[in-house]
Amino acid sequence: MPKIGVEIHQRIFTHKLFCSCPYPEEEPVERLDWLDRRLHPVLSEMGEIDEAARLEAEKGRLYQYTFNDNICLVEMDEEPPHEVNREALKVALNVALQMDMQPVNVLVFMRKMVLDGSNTSGFQRTALLAIDGKLSTSRGDVGIQTLCLEEESAGIEGEDSLRKRYSLFRLGIPLIEIATTPDIKDGKHAREVCEKIGLILRSTGKAARGIGTIRQDLNVSVEGGARVEIKGAQELNMIAKWVDNEIKRQKALLTLIAELESRGAYEALKAVDESYFKDVTDIIKQAVKDEKALIRRFLKGDSIALAVKLPKHAGFLGRELALRRYGSELSDYAKQRGVGGIIHSDEKLAKYGLDDEAVKAIKEALDVAEDDAFIMVVASAEKAKLALSEALRRAKMAYVPKETRKALPDGSTAYMRPLPGAARMYPETDVPYVKITPSMLEEAKALAESYEEKVKKLKALLNNDELVQKMLHSKRLSFFERLVGKGIEPKMAAITLEDTLTKLRREGCQPIDENVEWALLLYSKGHFTKKTVEAALKGLCEGKAKAALQAKLAKLSKAELESLLKTYGDNMKAILREHGLRVDPAELKKLIDEAKKKA
Repeated sequence: MPKIGVEIHQRIFTHKLFCSCPYPEEEPVERLDWLDRRLHPVLSEMGEIDEAARLEAEKGRLYQYTFNDNICLVEMDEEPPHEVNREALKVALNVALQMDMQPVNVLVFMRKMVLDGSNTSGFQRTALLAIDGKLSTSRGDVGIQTLCLEEESAGIEGEDSLRKRYSLFRLGIPLIEIATTPDIKDGKHAREVCEKIGLILRSTGKAARGIGTIRQDLNVSVEGGARVEIKGAQELNMIAKWVDNEIKRQKALLTLIAELESRGAYEALKAVDESYFKDVTDIIKQAVKDEKALIRRFLKGDSIALAVKLPKHAGFLGRELALRRYGSELSDYAKQRGVGGIIHSDEKLAKYGLDDEAVKAIKEALDVAEDDAFIMVVASAEKAKLALSEALRRAKMAYVPKETRKALPDGSTAYMRPLPGAARMYPETDVPYVKITPSMLEEAKALAESYEEKVKKLKALLNNDELVQKMLHSKRLSFFERLVGKGIEPKMAAITLEDTLTKLRREGCQPIDENVEWALLLYSKGHFTKKTVEAALKGLCEGKAKAALQAKLAKLSKAELESLLKTYGDNMKAILREHGLRVDPAELKKLIDEAKKKA
């Protein structure tokens, strides 16, 4: 039985967590300046250096941070953090209470080493706020292990082997991090859990919306495998695929490992080290005369082709492990040293320009037997050696490694770095402790109605399960609640926001909230019909004046309808065909029925 848990990271729409900078709704296009930093791993509170941090620092990359006038010295790490944002704290407490969690007595921030350079300080401030909650799902309760309050990282703008470039635009935005226990059954169940937690977060009215504002990390392991953390799982509809493919990958990897062990491959690999590396550049140049061949183009400049034999691995590098091949697992490790990947003997090597004779020459140089394989890296001498060493290190792992992996668009994943440990945590000395008092909990509870209360209210207002679900998932839920509070009929408000506006948007019309409210208020006061609401919004998009539209589209009065009945008789279809936008069909039918009774 696999073990599956999720971590949800949700941005909160308030001021930033440790300064007074407002939530930045739009990132400025123009950059004013930048600053540079390098990563230096430090000892944890246990006196240890985190392995993932050490490996990242060894890359020696420069981190650059661009900024505009939308940030302050706190984001630049030129000024200590201010006191924690109390509004964000109350929002996080509200979410914790909705999931029956036990808040801590005192909020204490820690520094968590950031491994990718996405923070100017080299660490992220994070604090445990609540523990031991639960979430009701269609397949039983799922435990909510922890809820943390932390700061958002900087946004990546670009990278190469020498540097990474970030924008400080989003750095410091409050984040709520929610981690479940491994009670999730499968990928479909993981999706349900993520969706429900997302709806609870939205119920606060302070959850930011848009791409990247909510992120899911997926933790997956199988019996005999290892915990793998899948990062960057932003698409809700892809969660089931990422989870299920990771389960398949680990099971397939366990089968492959068992076969390699029975063949004696790992025992033979023990003797293989850097002394086995062979520079096969000249061999390739002699065997491949075509300068346009891909391999010859790779070998331009100071690049060399460095290769090593993998004993008893023939046929295994091409083995599929849930959408990707085993060779890709080794290649992912090599890429961490700044190369584009590896070339291996289970591939169709002709695509690189290596014919049978060239491959035979490489195998002879490496002393590759029939049941052996080889891998090769083309890069500068230093980079090729580092990359090939990483690929070899991965090949020697006779187990499923604990890893952080990146979610890929096709539902597969790729290695990013080792799974971080507790050695990257150490105490924060600049942020004061915050005592969580009973009055603070009461204020947090009163901040917003719970998700369950919101569902109950929407069911009462709409009496339509489909509309209820649409509004629960809608970005316009708060606007809907405001419209209903102004007396607008709930179903009409919901249909306009979720159906009419979607239709208009497809036609290139995007009405602003002020205009939507104007049209619906006229409808609620009896000046517009349901159809004229859409027509009026379309007219506003075309630049027509409100007064002119109101006059042109005004609903026909009872007297005007009675006059039409004298002209058309009881031909309701004809009246609607000629005056449909301005006629309420229910009112017209009522008048026709009354006229028939009198007759």
